[in-house]
Amino acid sequence: MKKTNPLVSFLRREPVFSIAFVCAVISAFWVKPSAAYLSYIDLRVLCLLFCLMAVVAGLQEAGVFLVLAQKLLSGELPVRRIALILMILPFFSSMLVTNDVALITFVPFAMLVLEMVDRRNLIIPVVCLQTIAANLGSMATPVGNPQNLFLYAKFQLSMGEFLALLLPIVAVSFVVLAAASLYFGGKGHIRVTFPQRVTITSVKRLSVYLLLFVLCLLSVSRVLHYGILTAIVIVALLLVKPALLRQVDYMLLCTFVCFFVFSGNLGEIPAVK
Repeated sequence: MKKTNPLVSFLRREPVFSIAFVCAVISAFWVKPSAAYLSYIDLRVLCLLFCLMAVVAGLQEAGVFLVLAQKLLSGELPVRRIALILMILPFFSSMLVTNDVALITFVPFAMLVLEMVDRRNLIIPVVCLQTIAANLGSMATPVGNPQNLFLYAKFQLSMGEFLALLLPIVAVSFVVLAAASLYFGGKGHIRVTFPQRVTITSVKRLSVYLLLFVLCLLSVSRVLHYGILTAIVIVALLLVKPALLRQVDYMLLCTFVCFFVFSGNLGEIPAVK
């Protein structure tokens, strides 16, 4: 069996970072590396991303999303409502915990539910709707996805300005997705019973994660300094659940660093400027 080249494996695993890194290196031929590169990097965005990823990993570990989903879907329900709820879960959760986390959490859950009730024919349309819902729902808030957080910080928008720009689009998107969910759901009623109840793994840890999440939102709103937030999150997680710090997507943070260098260098090239 032919062994895969480690470099090729890395490029396949991290295509976005690889492209961002190459762009940053190429731009360095026009703008020589110097201490000025440090001024390109938006430390606030990086710290907020780090904190949000770590805290959301904690909320996932506590089981809060699956507990909520089971409560919403237990009992006898119309199939249309099941399809609608499965779409709503990633749509609204992505506004707070990013589209990636919403999909990682709720797509497997949706497949499990639809297989349990013998509606495998709905798996493809429902998962497609969930994917669209997570991406459109995440547009609504600065913490919905990394791009939003960057734009929110870069252009110094207030929360009111940000919401005024995007909420109308998100509202229309929700109406269209809801109509599609009801259409694909079809007729009939189904009783949903879960063989194993998901419970909160630790109420104490969940309380800490929720408090940290509130602090993250305060920092995004510029009420709490990002440096103070970062210190609090690191210390709290080291005391409560150190393993969560290993679940942070550090390659995403590196991708943003490369993007900052690339865009900063472009701004220094006279022809581009």
